[in-house]
Amino acid sequence: MSVVISSNIAAEVAANNLANSNTMLHESLDKLSSGSKIVNPADDAGGLAVSMKLQATSDRDGALQNNVSDTTSYLQTQDGALQVAASILDRISQLETLYQDPTKNTSDLANYDDEFSQLQSELTSVANESFNNVSLFGTSFSVDVTDDLSSASAVTVAAQDLTSSTTGIGTLTASGVTSLSDLSLSEVTNAIQNVATMRATNGAEQSRLTFASQLLTTNQTNLNSAISSITDVDVAQETTNLAKWNVLVQAGTAMLTQANQSAQNTLKLITG
Repeated sequence: MSVVISSNIAAEVAANNLANSNTMLHESLDKLSSGSKIVNPADDAGGLAVSMKLQATSDRDGALQNNVSDTTSYLQTQDGALQVAASILDRISQLETLYQDPTKNTSDLANYDDEFSQLQSELTSVANESFNNVSLFGTSFSVDVTDDLSSASAVTVAAQDLTSSTTGIGTLTASGVTSLSDLSLSEVTNAIQNVATMRATNGAEQSRLTFASQLLTTNQTNLNSAISSITDVDVAQETTNLAKWNVLVQAGTAMLTQANQSAQNTLKLITG
């Protein structure tokens, strides 16, 4: 090998190797300090694009879970109102039965009618209840439960018309009904059956929402796992890389020093 003074190829190679090792060392430090394998888009352009789409889907699943939770709260509030309505109807059925007692005088019957009148008012009040300014009864809506917001898979909350004369309690609260004598027991039991049916519908809707929420939770967990495998740094592997590049930087620095000193040996040949 020729001995020259105008070029120091060994020093240039050592400098290039040192620069590369130093770059890799900084990348390893960045990954460990951020906890992410993708600090810059250039680290994994394709993986970054995939992870962004998966993250958006996961975030939508989280938002859907909030919507499902709110709808479940709505249904629970609705069922609470139906429970109260059922208790009132139960009491009215008792009053209707007591009203038929032939031993009761006119004053007794008037007392029963007074309580019945109050119960009618309370039934009307229950029918007018709302949740966050959304009526509990007579309102139908759908809640999305999939991240593509497909209407085909949305859960429909039925419009429970509590004031209806055929499917609700309307026969008991009609303006023409002012006394227990204006009712028959069958009308009261029909109203009880209607409320029971409404509670069954409510329970079915809550059941479906519960399973929909479980599926959303499972999907979000799996999405987050996929995102983690793409973006999260493997600390064990990266600390190994850090040690490797740290040693190479130190070795490269030492070798560059040795390469630079070779020029001094060349000068000794000239100066003797």
